[in-house]
Amino acid sequence: MKKMNVTELSQHITHQDIAPLYLVVGEEAYLQQAAREQFLKILPTDERDLNLGQYDLNETSLATALADAMSMPFLGERRVVFLNSPVFLTSEKSKIEQPVNELIDYLQAPTPTTALVIFAPYAKLDERKKVVKLLRQRAVIIDTAKLSEQAAREAFQYELKKQHLKITSQALQLLIQRTDADFSLMMAQLTKLALYAQSSHEIDQVAVTRLVTAKLEDNVFDLVNAVLNRKVKLALEQYQMLILQQEDPIKLNAVLLNQFRLLLQVKILQAKGYTQGTLATKLKVHPYRIKLALRQVKKFSKDDLIHAYLGLEKLEVGMKSSQMDRRMLFELFVLHFAKYKH
Repeated sequence: MKKMNVTELSQHITHQDIAPLYLVVGEEAYLQQAAREQFLKILPTDERDLNLGQYDLNETSLATALADAMSMPFLGERRVVFLNSPVFLTSEKSKIEQPVNELIDYLQAPTPTTALVIFAPYAKLDERKKVVKLLRQRAVIIDTAKLSEQAAREAFQYELKKQHLKITSQALQLLIQRTDADFSLMMAQLTKLALYAQSSHEIDQVAVTRLVTAKLEDNVFDLVNAVLNRKVKLALEQYQMLILQQEDPIKLNAVLLNQFRLLLQVKILQAKGYTQGTLATKLKVHPYRIKLALRQVKKFSKDDLIHAYLGLEKLEVGMKSSQMDRRMLFELFVLHFAKYKH
């Protein structure tokens, strides 16, 4: 098994060192797309209509795709066949029954003039399956797993360098916060940030503030801190600001509930010895959110988190059933929590 990242794949394609089998696996959407663009370079532009096949395996049988892969190139040296949505490689159930045994047979004797590329945008494959084991043995594996916060920082700065751009440390930190350190989301913002910085060649905090929309969760993070620290005036001011931004009180309460649930889970599991990495896996939450949650829970007791969470559950019932003004109900919740002492 040979394994490489997308940068190494680019060099591999440039040197025309083409293998008959590739497995592109991982959830980082930007890297999946970057890999796809590299594989397209195998074929001259004028040959792509003739020698490129793309199949969505949620809709098309593997038999059809493999028949294409076994075909000879037409007026060219090579065919490229993309297999998308291979759910049968995971523990999930496919939308249509696939003849996986035909793929197993193909993997043992692939057509040498075809580059068969399987795009698997999943965190995990089902390693118990024979087809997955065989792919691991026979295919070149292209790693497109989600990047850690540090890796996302470095990869983003590398992309900036290619465009002769820089970013201030404050701007990068704000971008990390507003995208939860999701590299694909960071790259989705690059075009407009680069346009902003076309004269200065530097992206500053003002650019990120203006151009990268803050998520509701970002504002709720500050509101959670204000509630837990019993800063009643600040909490009510922040809540009012969100209401003025046309946020629905019930939706806002749901986001608050989710955040307090996460904090409570992190507090409990951390006490059981879970680390940042294992927490992210266990709770299926991005590691950056876990990192922020770990910072928050250090300052507060489990009892406070439980009391706030139960208070928000009661608030949700009140918002849906009471005739009282929803903002007033939230104010009562904040005041009640501020007076509560374990």
